[in-house]
Amino acid sequence: MTSPATKTDRAAETPPVAPARPKGGLATLRTLAPYLWPKDAPSLRVRIVVAVLLLIAAKVANIYIPMFYKAAVDALGAKDAALIVVPLGAILAYGGARVLTLMFSELRDAVFSKVAQHSIRAVGLKVFRHLHALSLRFHLARQTGGLTRSIERGTKGIETLLSYMLFNVLPTLFEIALVTIILWRMFDGWFALATLVTVTLYIAYTLLVTEWRTKFRKQMNETDSEANTKAVDSLLNYETVKYFGNEAHEARRYDGALQSYERAAVKSQTSLSLLNVGQAAIISVGLTVIMYMAARGIAAGRLTIGDFVLVNTYLLQLYQPLNFFGFVYREIKQSLIDMDRMFELMAVDYEVADKPGAPALAVTGATLEFRDVHFGYDPRREILKGVSFTVMAGKTTAVVGSSGAGKSTLSRLLFRFYDVDSGAILIDGQDIRDVTQGSLRGAIGIVPQDTVLFNDTILYNIAYGRPGASVEEVENAARLAHIHDFILAMPDGYKTVVGERGLKLSGGEKQRVAIARTILKQPAILLFDEATSALDTHTEREIQNNLREVSRGRTTLTIAHRLSTIIDSDEIIVLDAGTVIERGRHHELLAAGGRYATMWRRQQEAAYAAPKRELEGASPGA
Repeated sequence: MTSPATKTDRAAETPPVAPARPKGGLATLRTLAPYLWPKDAPSLRVRIVVAVLLLIAAKVANIYIPMFYKAAVDALGAKDAALIVVPLGAILAYGGARVLTLMFSELRDAVFSKVAQHSIRAVGLKVFRHLHALSLRFHLARQTGGLTRSIERGTKGIETLLSYMLFNVLPTLFEIALVTIILWRMFDGWFALATLVTVTLYIAYTLLVTEWRTKFRKQMNETDSEANTKAVDSLLNYETVKYFGNEAHEARRYDGALQSYERAAVKSQTSLSLLNVGQAAIISVGLTVIMYMAARGIAAGRLTIGDFVLVNTYLLQLYQPLNFFGFVYREIKQSLIDMDRMFELMAVDYEVADKPGAPALAVTGATLEFRDVHFGYDPRREILKGVSFTVMAGKTTAVVGSSGAGKSTLSRLLFRFYDVDSGAILIDGQDIRDVTQGSLRGAIGIVPQDTVLFNDTILYNIAYGRPGASVEEVENAARLAHIHDFILAMPDGYKTVVGERGLKLSGGEKQRVAIARTILKQPAILLFDEATSALDTHTEREIQNNLREVSRGRTTLTIAHRLSTIIDSDEIIVLDAGTVIERGRHHELLAAGGRYATMWRRQQEAAYAAPKRELEGASPGA
């Protein structure tokens, strides 16, 4: 029976979900804000202040350009030839203002670039660390292609947001306010009102149409992620595709995703054309109205030709950044969406987390104990039902049983990929939930059934057991794993690249790399999770000898399928449907005539029958 507390504990066994987090652009900006004003980097805060001052200086210089242009035009229209020197000064001032505008803008970008890149790096690193800290359940439920795409888009979204929001939208709004005030003071309120109405209508139209278009952009992103996920998944399973001759099937699946993207992209482009036409119409009407008002002022003698040029230049000057406002707004909106998805990943609960102030695991003898362990991946289906056994320090215990009995679940719980529902797992009397995960996993070395290697050199893959180890230490570990000579026989030696997931190496070679990696780690506890069940008999015997050498004198837990590999174990645990049904040494279990004896007899009969069938099936001339 499971203890009453089990139901409470199992509540954590549902898939991790993001806690209630405010959504929308403002919430995303609030999440990003601490990275833009880093408390631990005063120099970056100084750069932000300087960048803002340069931004203001650039806009002020830009505002004076039409004024100098007006002065030059009015001076050129003067009848007194003695005043011909005035346009020269105005023209020089006009050119100087343009140079200053460009210079201040470029200096602003240069000063702020370090802040922007630091923010992108800080957010990207935090997301990466957070993903590694999430439970195995989260990663099993996610597709890697779509996940990496979300992170890539999110970090790029930060750069886009900073570029457009800080250096396009906000400066443009500031410039609109300045131009409106200047027109009001220099002429009358009608010019200011016409300019303000034109810009307001333009922005409002852009926001409304862009909001409507957002759903098409979302469809594009979703279908793009789906296509990318299908492509990555298909290429990662390249061999499986080839085994079944399903290249055409994979192409059809990928093409289906591309067709969905194509439809969404067409809708997005069509709606973009509608947006651009409307924006051009609003600006053109506004410009025509203001030019007509200025022309009437000239006719009435209230304004000069220079004033006509001034109001026209101001509106054209505003039109230039506003012409890109639709694009900028779309990019900002998309960036906020991409960043929100990335920040949602950061809000996912860890599920398996260190307790506050948890100490490091203190290994004295490395005695391992499973004490009345209950666990289920789904609350409705319990896998382990009160499993209890102890592996004494320096001893070897093997766990056997039929498929689905819960053997591999023991290794996942030992590494704290999941936490037990009830009961406890202890190392030297310390509950592994009470110590840090880093120290726990640092004390355990594993040789799994399916060794997955990084697409890097053999040297890197072995050294992964203890990053920072010297080449001599790596080679010594390879010698102990009996793979050193094989590596030296390869053309590139230790610099040989093993390929995606290590597919350039055979199963036995990958297992020896895994053994060398574990030897280099020098763990107090060894875990062999069916480390040889996928190998042929000859390779299995060689690897098994390596494992015996490695485990000598260390606390070892072996999860085995083939019973012949664990006959020398100090104790053998037989699991069935999540419970311990037998335990003892090999000869004791055979004498008991129970489940273990039955499994042993079947495997021996199968091992005897296999070569016999090969001989009977051979042709006379073979």
